[in-house]
Amino acid sequence: MIRRRALLAAAGGTFLGTTLATGTAHADATIAVNPGTTYGTWEGWGTSLAWWANVFGARDDFADIFFTTKSVSYNGRTLPGLGLTIARYNLGACSWNSVNGETMAASPNIPGYKQIEGYWQDWTNEDPASAAWKWTADAAQRAMLVKAAQRGATTELFANSPMWWMCLNHNPSGASDGGNNLQSWNYRQHASHLAAVALRATSDWGVRFASVDPFNEPSSSWWTATGTQEGCHMDASVQAAVLPYLRSELDRRGLTGTRIAASDETSYDLARTTWNSWSASTKALVNRVNVHGYQGSGGRRDLLYTDVVTTAGKALWNSETGDSDGTGLTMAGNLCYDFRWLHPTAWVYWQVMDPSSGWAMIAYDPNTLQPGAVQTKYYVMAQFSRHIRPGMTILDTGVSYAAAALDRTARRLVIVAVNTSASAQTLTFDLSRFTTVTGGTGGLVPRWNTVTTGGGDLYTARSDTYLSGKSVSVPFAAKAVQTLQIDGVTI
Repeated sequence: MIRRRALLAAAGGTFLGTTLATGTAHADATIAVNPGTTYGTWEGWGTSLAWWANVFGARDDFADIFFTTKSVSYNGRTLPGLGLTIARYNLGACSWNSVNGETMAASPNIPGYKQIEGYWQDWTNEDPASAAWKWTADAAQRAMLVKAAQRGATTELFANSPMWWMCLNHNPSGASDGGNNLQSWNYRQHASHLAAVALRATSDWGVRFASVDPFNEPSSSWWTATGTQEGCHMDASVQAAVLPYLRSELDRRGLTGTRIAASDETSYDLARTTWNSWSASTKALVNRVNVHGYQGSGGRRDLLYTDVVTTAGKALWNSETGDSDGTGLTMAGNLCYDFRWLHPTAWVYWQVMDPSSGWAMIAYDPNTLQPGAVQTKYYVMAQFSRHIRPGMTILDTGVSYAAAALDRTARRLVIVAVNTSASAQTLTFDLSRFTTVTGGTGGLVPRWNTVTTGGGDLYTARSDTYLSGKSVSVPFAAKAVQTLQIDGVTI
């Protein structure tokens, strides 16, 4: 799965020649922030729980590190909490019981920590109060879900695969040929499992899922019986058949306010293909389109935004993304592409903790399951997540290497910019389109700096930059990410 995603990102290609031309900042460039063009209200930053929470779900320090902005002690250092406000809970597909002599067929290549135990373990009884349902399952991931919710996170329920017994070959990693693997007679049961868990979360866990997504990269064909994680291919027609059941199952449990998100396709282009294949009645069931960012700098983000937001009036999230560059520079660059062209109102990293130091923000050993080093990527994430906060208005910067957001109440403008080049440069931010720009005392513009190539600056705070009228110029080291906080700003 990780290798596949890395390859997909590398093969993403270009999607707009003009985009790539503006994707790398040039020395002494000027960026004009435009408050006249806005792209919605920011909902938050997040992570999927799944595997890392299956390992570390009982840890309060990790809950604070990821879901608060506190300063948290970890391995002899103090980390700035990332302040994530979205937690995606992975409903499992595995169980190790036997029903009428039938058992799960597990892939020989899936490690134990990626096997998430589901709740509905015996298909002969749909009553969640019966012994067919194991509500003590998945204790660790559930614990982190509760901790995240207690710290104010919005939560979403999603499934990598239906329960194993709903799959044609009883293998929750996929079909042998990568084809459709959800039994047609279990379309409703998959929806019922999701809805029952959503109700249980509300009644017993103190967690109210704001949304439910029944799919995960469903149109992709790499979900096979020998895969390394849970997954299930469901083509667009199968997805369209499942969605009405999900709405019905949620509603009959009184969860009429729980929104449906879909389909978590792996790429921008595939998300658009799936969306445009559906009828108007199917689209009406979906409150928000979730898309994954594994095309990297490729894909027609702009066309997906037009189809989903401009034309259909739906919300749009980048609900999962990741890459193998532990410096965080790739992440920052792709994130800025999203702000420029996709315009999501939320952005979710796949696994904030991972055995791969490239994919991880905090790595851990897959054999001992012991947590390890904090990656530079962690500090790059802090540049965005600690400053662009829920409720802020996303503004246009006109370039693909800077994002801007305005807190109207606090009169605070935040700009995060990335120097992707191998040379130092100065970026000037033109704020002349704002009515008022005063900055802090004496025009001070606080900034935070992470140099992804090393050298010491890891989300380092600086108080040495000042406004010059309605502009501010900032030196950037090669491959650096900086955040500016400009106070006293009105439109």
